[in-house]
Amino acid sequence: MTTTGEETATARGGPWWWGRRRSAVFDWCLALASALECAAEGVPFAREAGIPVGVGVVFGLLAGSVLLVRRRYPIAVVLVAIAITPAEMGFLMGTVGLYTLAATELPRRIIASLAGMQLVGTLIVTFVRVRQDIARGDLTLGDWFVPFASVAISLGLTAPPLLLGLYVGARRRLMESLRERADDLERELQLLAERAEERAEWARNEERTRIAREMHDVVAHRVSLMVVHAAALQAVARKDPEKAVRNAALVGDMGRQALTELREMLGVLRSGGEGERRPAAAVAAVAVARVVEEGEGPCLEELEELVGQSAAAGMVVELTVEGEVRGYAPQIEQTAYRVVQEALTNVHKHAAGAKARVRLAHRVAEIAMQVENEPPPEAGSASSAGLPSGGNGLVGMRERVVGLGGVFVSGPTEAGGFRVSAVIPAG
Repeated sequence: MTTTGEETATARGGPWWWGRRRSAVFDWCLALASALECAAEGVPFAREAGIPVGVGVVFGLLAGSVLLVRRRYPIAVVLVAIAITPAEMGFLMGTVGLYTLAATELPRRIIASLAGMQLVGTLIVTFVRVRQDIARGDLTLGDWFVPFASVAISLGLTAPPLLLGLYVGARRRLMESLRERADDLERELQLLAERAEERAEWARNEERTRIAREMHDVVAHRVSLMVVHAAALQAVARKDPEKAVRNAALVGDMGRQALTELREMLGVLRSGGEGERRPAAAVAAVAVARVVEEGEGPCLEELEELVGQSAAAGMVVELTVEGEVRGYAPQIEQTAYRVVQEALTNVHKHAAGAKARVRLAHRVAEIAMQVENEPPPEAGSASSAGLPSGGNGLVGMRERVVGLGGVFVSGPTEAGGFRVSAVIPAG
């Protein structure tokens, strides 16, 4: 990217007040030419004034060299040019000085005043010189030529540099304004890029959380039931072989179901990026969205089977359904199912042997669910299977419900149990 504004100014460098070295060289050349011109014009001036020629030459050299400071002190250069106009010297200095003055950002009234002074001075000197030439007979034209020549020469020496300087100054200010706008636009683009990166990072974190929550819900419940059945199998393997065989069959069924759900999720993740190269987070997000929106996840019709699995694992669980049963959007049904699933999983983990009640209510504009368990038979006892807890179950349920505009409440009951309640809008 090219540098603009302050970076460009910093990249340039020159001696003293010059921004560039070539500008300094150019001004030195102009000052030398002006000094030589004034020195040459100082010879006839010295003869007419009756002073030594050397004095006139030195005066011309000093006066002409003032053009060196035209960028720093343009007013001084124009004033010197006006002052030496009666001596008929400094035409180059007057022209360049007036151009430099007009190109600066000085107030227009100052530029107009100095330009008017130079115009009047040139007009008077030209008028006197042409009139003297006609009087001496050097010019054979009529008296009409005196004012014509005076006006033409004074305008010719004043108007072009003035107009050119005003144009160059306006163009320079326009370019500076465009450069500042480019700098502002570049800063805005950088800020937008930073904000876009922040939003992308936030979106990636959100998708990671969503994928982790989905994978947790897919696997954690069935694996928890497998651990419970394995613990029961270990306890009754010698005492009741038939029950051990049933528990082993249940463990196998649970494992196959968990693998099936996990395989479906991974299959969607793989197919989500076929035919195009996209970031892993984007592919995963599409996969999770397909699982939710296309109805590939669980639904409320499977709720009775879910409760039956917990009952088969030894939990005393009761399911109650109120209201008119009807279908909902896939996201709503899956969220309601996951809330009940995670709540029953927590009962297995933290209140083994406790009785649980699952209530599902179909209302006019919402669906409500509640899972409440009694305290475990032995106060403070944990699951005999030693199920681990990641501490993300309730957080995940709350995020799911709140994401659909619902309300989620969980906490201990007065009897010492635990209650999970959620209400999700039906529309």
